[in-house]
Amino acid sequence: MSDAQVETEGPQTNRAARGIVFLTVFIDLLGFGMVLPLLPIYADQFVVDEAGWLIGLLMASFSAMQFIFAPLWGRLSDRIGRRPVLMIGLLGSVVFYSLFGVATIMQSLTLLFVSRIGAGIAGATISTAQAYIADTTTLTERPKGMALIGMAFGLGFTFGPLFGYLAVPTGTGDPGPAPGFAAAGLSLVALLLAYFKLPESLSVNSPSAAKQNLSMTGLRDALSVPSIVLLLVALFVVVFSFANFETTLSMLLKGRKGQVQPFSFTFGQVCLTYAYIGFTLALVQGGIVRRVAGKVSEGILASFGCILMAIGMLLILKATQDQSVALLMGSLAVVVAGFGFMMPSLNSFISRRSDPDKQGGILGLGQSVNSLARIIGSALGIPLLKLNIVAPFVISAIIMGLGLLLVIVASRSGKDFAANDS
Repeated sequence: MSDAQVETEGPQTNRAARGIVFLTVFIDLLGFGMVLPLLPIYADQFVVDEAGWLIGLLMASFSAMQFIFAPLWGRLSDRIGRRPVLMIGLLGSVVFYSLFGVATIMQSLTLLFVSRIGAGIAGATISTAQAYIADTTTLTERPKGMALIGMAFGLGFTFGPLFGYLAVPTGTGDPGPAPGFAAAGLSLVALLLAYFKLPESLSVNSPSAAKQNLSMTGLRDALSVPSIVLLLVALFVVVFSFANFETTLSMLLKGRKGQVQPFSFTFGQVCLTYAYIGFTLALVQGGIVRRVAGKVSEGILASFGCILMAIGMLLILKATQDQSVALLMGSLAVVVAGFGFMMPSLNSFISRRSDPDKQGGILGLGQSVNSLARIIGSALGIPLLKLNIVAPFVISAIIMGLGLLLVIVASRSGKDFAANDS
């Protein structure tokens, strides 16, 4: 075989491998998106938890395990390779989604905890999938490669709830264990795909996948730039609010026995609502934000996103009071659009304010802030909902006002690093 043939086959092989990584992440995220809308409803049926703390911890457990285990999987993949770590994660997803199905049959909150903790550990291999992309791309190709992972996330969260809907008999009955077993089946397909088709990518030139969650160096670098501190707090506020919203929405829609039930959605309608949210987010980020980014400053886009999220939360209150499904659907679109504007704008804003030599540590700190906000927001959402059905949305609207203030102050109190340097 000639050198020219090797050179042409190499990129083709890499593209095929990246496509397989995309499919494995997408199929695994389908399972997660399928289970997420139904999880708090199941838990509320299985246990008397008037304060909501147990269910809150259940919802936070997945994100907490991902926060803890993502760097550990990265270190392990540096030692034994990306392929075996990805396959271990997929095998874990098969086992723990199956256990989720068993937990619904037994109506056991304990088994639900075990299944979600295990699924969180298994799902933490996403960082290894990112490392696989880094192994198989050049620096110029890498942004497009990493975008595949983001696309797999978005599509998984959009189509996962649709699969959950299909797992509900007639779309109106109690789904029982079907979503858990269907998610396990999807993860099994991804595992077989990885086993038969995915080559190893680790080489002596591979960048390390071992990332630290909370780097003290990154923290010191961030604290040295006041506007970055403000933006990191704004990032925490946004993700906390959205996690609060995302975690409590299904219980608001489905209603609880003995309490006010403004909507009384079926299981199928809950799944379709989450699919609508995922589709709206993909449409906003892919169709609107991508086109205006670079033409409008990050500060303006982030401020606009804050305003939309706050307005959307207030509209949810009005929809709940009026028991209006049409207003609810409109308010969900406003909240999700605001989040779609906020996240890429804040991350880009933080990057522009960072010294390029210190950017990696600061952006890593931003990811840690994101993870911690998701954990805390998920844990507190259900207790707030059980305290008062509209409490999560009132608090989210209030703190989004704080987020807007932080973004405005950060925009006016600092300059991009290049401007400072010059």
